[in-house]
Amino acid sequence: MSLRLAVLASGTGSNLQAILDHVHGRDGIAVVAVGSDKPEAPALARARERGIPTAAFPLADHPDRAARDTALADWLAGNGAELIVLAGYMQLVTPAFLARFPQAVVNVHPALLPAFPGLRAVEQALAYGVRVFGVTVHFVDEGVDTGPLILQRALELPHARVPEDVLPQLHALEHELLPEAIRLIAQGAVRVDPADARRVLLDP
Repeated sequence: MSLRLAVLASGTGSNLQAILDHVHGRDGIAVVAVGSDKPEAPALARARERGIPTAAFPLADHPDRAARDTALADWLAGNGAELIVLAGYMQLVTPAFLARFPQAVVNVHPALLPAFPGLRAVEQALAYGVRVFGVTVHFVDEGVDTGPLILQRALELPHARVPEDVLPQLHALEHELLPEAIRLIAQGAVRVDPADARRVLLDP
């Protein structure tokens, strides 16, 4: 069992840190690259502290998204990445990028998809008045948080009224669920059902 993964992050990198703490360097799993759209993202500093190659690909440095994602994909492939993990990466990746890594790009989202996709998912949920929140790890497709679901975990917060009532607990769930999904993928226990592309099969 081995897996070379790259992480893309736009912010502080708390999910990257969970990956570094719980799966990097264990059971043949290695983070081989960390990229960002923001040169000053703290996530890049976390990676550099561990000796992991980093690079930033701000859109302003490229003619358009397609050119940016081509450069990003080239860099990831050059580092030998087999799985791309979007961990708080606040950019949509292009279809051409996904084609470079078929069924090998995953995302963590702070809601129980298909409910509340896109940005400000927690705020969406609160506005709707939900009492059960959650986290989803899913494969990325060409839609916005529409790819096949890998893992989900729910959390009842019946008295939540503002994001601060929800986000710390959801972050804790993300930090558990994302490393778990990576371990399962590394074990070969995650596959898309050949008879139903919407369904992900998890081997026991």
